[in-house]
Amino acid sequence: MKDSIKYLLIALAGALLFVPLLGHVHLFDWDEVNFAECTREMIISKDYLRAQIDFMPFWEKPPFFIWMQVLAMKCFGVGEFAARLPNAIVGVITLCTLFYAGKKVRDEKMGLLWVILYVTSWLPHFYFKSGIIDPTFNLFIFLSWLQIYLILHDTKRLRHAALAGIFLGLAVLTKGPVAILVVSLSALVFVISKKGLGGYKVGELLLIILCAALPIALWLGAAVLNYGAVFGKWFIGEFLAYQVRLFTTEDSDHGGPFFYHFVVLLIGCFPAVILLFQYRIKRSSVISATAAFNSWMWILFGVVLILFSIVKTKIVHYSSLCYFPLTWLAAVQLYKLLDGETTIRKGVKVLLIGIGSIWALLLIALPIVGINKDKLIPHIEDPFAVGNLQAHVPWSYAECTFGVAYLVIIIGAVVLMQRNIGRGLMVLAVAQIAAIQFTIYHFTPKIEAYSQRAAIDFYASQQGKNVYIRPLGYKSYAHLFYSRKLQQNELPYAILNERDSVSGTERPPHVNEAWLLNGNITKPVYFVCKVQDKIKYMAMPQLEMLYEKNGFVFFKRK
Repeated sequence: MKDSIKYLLIALAGALLFVPLLGHVHLFDWDEVNFAECTREMIISKDYLRAQIDFMPFWEKPPFFIWMQVLAMKCFGVGEFAARLPNAIVGVITLCTLFYAGKKVRDEKMGLLWVILYVTSWLPHFYFKSGIIDPTFNLFIFLSWLQIYLILHDTKRLRHAALAGIFLGLAVLTKGPVAILVVSLSALVFVISKKGLGGYKVGELLLIILCAALPIALWLGAAVLNYGAVFGKWFIGEFLAYQVRLFTTEDSDHGGPFFYHFVVLLIGCFPAVILLFQYRIKRSSVISATAAFNSWMWILFGVVLILFSIVKTKIVHYSSLCYFPLTWLAAVQLYKLLDGETTIRKGVKVLLIGIGSIWALLLIALPIVGINKDKLIPHIEDPFAVGNLQAHVPWSYAECTFGVAYLVIIIGAVVLMQRNIGRGLMVLAVAQIAAIQFTIYHFTPKIEAYSQRAAIDFYASQQGKNVYIRPLGYKSYAHLFYSRKLQQNELPYAILNERDSVSGTERPPHVNEAWLLNGNITKPVYFVCKVQDKIKYMAMPQLEMLYEKNGFVFFKRK
């Protein structure tokens, strides 16, 4: 079979898994809504050089991923499908990249095993059906790291150096300088392990730096020419300050213990992560055909895991770059198992059943909790969580059979591995694909109904109306996206741009919370708070409570 046909088949399989029903559930606040709202405002304002939130400059992220969403929304309209489509396409590209890299390093079988392990693991699969930046960001970093590796293992060294730099620059343009930090730290570990440059030439390293700077310089240069040097100085200052804050503080209460990401990967990358326990501490005397690339993947895996374990802000997807090296290292062990070079360890089988049981119990517990929520509510101290559980979501005990079936298949697959490792792993892979897809399409909308749908429905009911809407006491972007907020009418947009480019810190008075609460308003103002803050805002005489629903309280300015 021709290589082009193989890549086409992988791409079609990826498209079938990642593209259908992308818009079947609302975008989740914050991250998904944040980027989608930046995209919507970019289209409305026709300001394509900088991101905005509430039509004010937004310094937390560069614009590359938002540009991808702009293209999708231009083609398919503003909505959930278009917001998530770029990552679905990135998912297809990622699977093709894994096949290419596995084939390049060893052979087609290795590439195919890598693809299978990546796509059958929970979080790696799930994120390709989301609207967050990280899948795109991670792909660019991995491509850069792969090209740096190929400099030493291919004849076209300068081409690989140039590509490594371009991909690194695109990663920075997607999410920020943490891409440079990850690649630099990984390269430093390599240099230390080799006690030198390890075969790299200074000119190649300079070419990587130059090519990495190119896409960043093109964007910043265009922005400075359009908005002035003050904007460039302000954006860089605010952006870097934000990155430092993420590393040194628990941003927005997203904290956690040092081992947070170890647990995330152990649970979220099931079943691929379990194959890492096939590795033995005692090093084998036999040199593997993939030994050099294995070292590179261990370096990348270790650097990312330790780095984001040190970082104070803990969010699930911060360690998602680990998915690439983790699934590669798992594929190496799977290759050995299928070739009969080794046998599956007893501890690995125990972990397959153990972690699989955790997922199965979660799937079984969801319907049970939904049906018996009234018995659980008296034991919950968080009033917002109690309010969320008041949402009417239909459940039946029959839905528990899915989790039970999943557990039975996992156990059956492990038992089958005793007789035929290939067939057992095939059953496990099919079970994973079915479980992930069913969870996304069946359970995710029900979870969303508890967590945010009451607020989303209210925001959507205000579309097309000339009103202000603002959350009180908590951070959200959903009110902007789902009410389809337009630019402010009180001041021309050019004046807003001019003010923000210079100061970058304060909004015009007419959009401040204090002004919305007490100022001379010219159109209706609606507020939304969480139930734990209800008494505080009910005490304000200018606010009239409209209703309370599922943990959210809705007010109107009198």
